[in-house]
Amino acid sequence: MGRISKRIGSIAESATLKVDSKAKALKAAGRPVVSFAAGEPDFPTPAHIVDAAVEAARDPKNHRYTPAAGLPELREAIAAKTLRDSGLEVSPSQVIVTNGGKQAVYQAFATLLDPGDEVLVPTPYWTTYPEAIKLAGGVQVDVFAGADQGYLVTVEQLEAARTPRSKVLLFVSPSNPTGAVYSPERVAAIGDWAQEHGLWVISDEIYQNLTYDGIRAVSIVEATPALADRTILVNGVAKTYAMTGWRLGWMVGPADAIAGAANLQSHLSSNVSNISQRAALAALTGPQDSVIEMRAAFDRRRRLIVDGLNSIPGIVCPLPEGAFYVYPDVSGLLNREWGGVTPTSSLELADLILEQAEVAAVPGEAFGPSGYLRFSYALGDDDIREGVSRLQKLFG
Repeated sequence: MGRISKRIGSIAESATLKVDSKAKALKAAGRPVVSFAAGEPDFPTPAHIVDAAVEAARDPKNHRYTPAAGLPELREAIAAKTLRDSGLEVSPSQVIVTNGGKQAVYQAFATLLDPGDEVLVPTPYWTTYPEAIKLAGGVQVDVFAGADQGYLVTVEQLEAARTPRSKVLLFVSPSNPTGAVYSPERVAAIGDWAQEHGLWVISDEIYQNLTYDGIRAVSIVEATPALADRTILVNGVAKTYAMTGWRLGWMVGPADAIAGAANLQSHLSSNVSNISQRAALAALTGPQDSVIEMRAAFDRRRRLIVDGLNSIPGIVCPLPEGAFYVYPDVSGLLNREWGGVTPTSSLELADLILEQAEVAAVPGEAFGPSGYLRFSYALGDDDIREGVSRLQKLFG
């Protein structure tokens, strides 16, 4: 009999956090590592949000338990945001406030899946999805789209992967790790297909407000309104408002699914920190100037890193339309000798560039097939220039 359960023992460590941790350890040891690993804005949380949290911490009413599903006023604000940005009108009772987007993702899969149920997962995917699916007893079915497709799956690919066991479609736009954004027409086509076949949809909209060039990330429930009764939306304040450490996310969905997830959360974690909830309320209802400024900086940085990476022979880097990641195809660098080392996978390539160029990136194996690297450009312009310059020297 094992000391821990097979279920927990089978969970893979978060690859993005693992690479970021290694980069920070090397920095602490005195090495000048430039890390593109973590998906975390380098900006401070806007001052008015911090002020709201400080005020909340002084108020004794926030020192006590509050409803497990979230503060009523915050759930109202999230419902208003959902209507504004996702085109879906919901009541506050259809909202659960969670400890970050990860808890919302976990609870969504746990609420919908029975053992053996299949989840169609457009690939590349964020590292946490497979583990959340596995913990819920589900079976992940990858549907891969490479750089040649702009990392966007088609209805034909999804249909080819569908089986009688298919229950859930995972839909993410903008995408982590690729930054790809589905066009309104393709969102509608995928949504109509999912509705036709009676699939549930879990739509992760955490990067919804981080798009560029006038592009809008259209929600699948806006494109296919009939899907609203079979869709759970996952979102949060972490990326848009530089609030990763505040751990505040949410899930929105039909009444029966939300009731089930709320029951789970009541036993799992109960209410999210009231201080973080008050801060999130200020973020959603307060001035949005800082959001616009941060997005403009990300826009500048994405062009900077894409131009730099595409100047390196062997790297093909599409220009992302959302989020703050680039996902270059680096297969042209594999099976060639660099500094006495011949990497045969993007995992080996990531180790090579960390050791020889002191640049941290996350290998494609964390998100699906080998042959890719993920770089976050949510760091300073000077760091981006320095990191890219080191790669240009290594592979020049």
